[in-house]
Amino acid sequence: MISTKGRYALRVMVDLAGQDTERFVPLKEVAGRQEISEKYLEIIVRALVKGKLLRGLSGKGGGYRLTRRPEEYTVGEILELTEGTLAVVACLEKGAEDCARRESCRTLPMWERFNGMVREFFFGITLADLL
Repeated sequence: MISTKGRYALRVMVDLAGQDTERFVPLKEVAGRQEISEKYLEIIVRALVKGKLLRGLSGKGGGYRLTRRPEEYTVGEILELTEGTLAVVACLEKGAEDCARRESCRTLPMWERFNGMVREFFFGITLADLL
């Protein structure tokens, strides 16, 4: 399940992608357009800056802007940054411990297939597609 944090991060990124991508956009503007609390967005954009998806500039003329072109961002990378793993079951998470039942697990092929569908879906959509 995608949390509010992930959905709002996606809305922020789409909003910024729809602006002049060379200009730093004040968070207050984004918050107003998206009708999201500026305080909550501060937490989200901090993670996006730390993950190098956004660049922030303080002071007059400051705000946030994308670090790449909209077509170079995928929904999957934005969601993974804010949500953590998109793996559908714990045994398919990156770095998961080997499961003792892996060889005999009759449901593993189903989970692997579903996990692949989720990844293909989210990593196949760019910000440019959403614009």
